[in-house]
Amino acid sequence: MAADSRVRLVLRRFLRRRLAVTGLLLVLVFFVFAYIGPSFYKWKYTQLDYEAFLQAPSAEHWFGTTQNGFDMLALTMRGMQKSLIIGLIGAVLSTGIAAIAGAAAGYFSGWTDRTMIALIDLLLVLPGFLIIAILSPMFEGKTWLIFVLLLAAFQWMITARVVRSMTLSMKEREFVYAARFMGVSNWKIILRHILPNMSSFLIIDATVNVSGLILAEVGLSFFGFGVQPPDISLGTLINNHWQSAGTENGYQFYFPAILLVIVVLCVNLVGDGLRDALDPNAGIGEQR
Repeated sequence: MAADSRVRLVLRRFLRRRLAVTGLLLVLVFFVFAYIGPSFYKWKYTQLDYEAFLQAPSAEHWFGTTQNGFDMLALTMRGMQKSLIIGLIGAVLSTGIAAIAGAAAGYFSGWTDRTMIALIDLLLVLPGFLIIAILSPMFEGKTWLIFVLLLAAFQWMITARVVRSMTLSMKEREFVYAARFMGVSNWKIILRHILPNMSSFLIIDATVNVSGLILAEVGLSFFGFGVQPPDISLGTLINNHWQSAGTENGYQFYFPAILLVIVVLCVNLVGDGLRDALDPNAGIGEQR
């Protein structure tokens, strides 16, 4: 009952944030647009229209066509599919790694803590963007999931430090002592007692990481180190058509670029709304 009450309270707070609700609705619309839209659109991203080269947006081609006759709307929906799934999976992975690594470092202390802090400090000083760019040619032709793993591998360190600090404080509380006294194993205490008590922070972190990883994917793909052809992402679309910006064919660049900005903005609005809704101090005035 207490958990249900907490969920209702968080939901009520979130729904009062109109910008966050708008952002969430738009994110859902973008997922529908990217994953369901292609099923209802007449043109496929691999399909050529030999009678429409560099055609401006029209009733036949809503976002226009490329110099090769590909439909820009179909390409944009395909590109958004990849960018959204990379951001979502990468965020879950990076937050999961941070939660496990930070909680283990804070709970076990000793050499585990020292080793983890040394690893975190090392990864923080390494240029992640450059390393991924160097490693990406090694995985050319491989599954894009390897690219997601590389992105997640350089995204978790700051969160792990915060989780470690929270764990150091939490492991001294009575419920942890009680679990130890009852013979509960260390990892069960971490997974069933410590991490659930910082779920609010982890949810917010994962949400914010989605937008960060989408931008990271776009940046790497723009320079040719991310998603590789023949696959498509928003980054590859922007890379392929950025030179058309400011010309009469600028629609090839503007549509994916504007959608990218809107997606990232909406995800950040959702993250801000969740942060306010999950803040235990935010509802003090509401409960009176």
